[in-house]
Amino acid sequence: MENNYQFDHNRNGFSYTYSANEQEELKKIREKYTGKEEDKMERVRRLDARVTEKAQMIALVLGIVGALILGLGLSLVISDLGAMLGMGQILSIVLGVAIGIIGCVPCIFAYPAYHYTLKREREKIAPEIIRLTDELMK
Repeated sequence: MENNYQFDHNRNGFSYTYSANEQEELKKIREKYTGKEEDKMERVRRLDARVTEKAQMIALVLGIVGALILGLGLSLVISDLGAMLGMGQILSIVLGVAIGIIGCVPCIFAYPAYHYTLKREREKIAPEIIRLTDELMK
């Protein structure tokens, strides 16, 4: 990386030129703000990634929420959390099992929700993907 400093006598100041690596970095930063039009291959990749990201996000949210609820139920059953909340041991176990079962429901539906969302989003975006890939394969 070589930087050049020069005194500009016309402007009474220094001029500075950047190395090739810095020039490339500057171009990438500039493209973020100039609204460079993406090419068709980039658009296909972005559309495809958006479909899977949405499905993953839904499945993750369901799985995490379900695991947290399941963990609360488990805590009621195996710890003295129920006693700290003023519940009897039997009530704590029954309530913990019920909450645990409720927590299992979102966990069970996370995987089917992923596939359902993936299928639905692919159907919505299919015409655009087909059109772009047809143009690219010509």
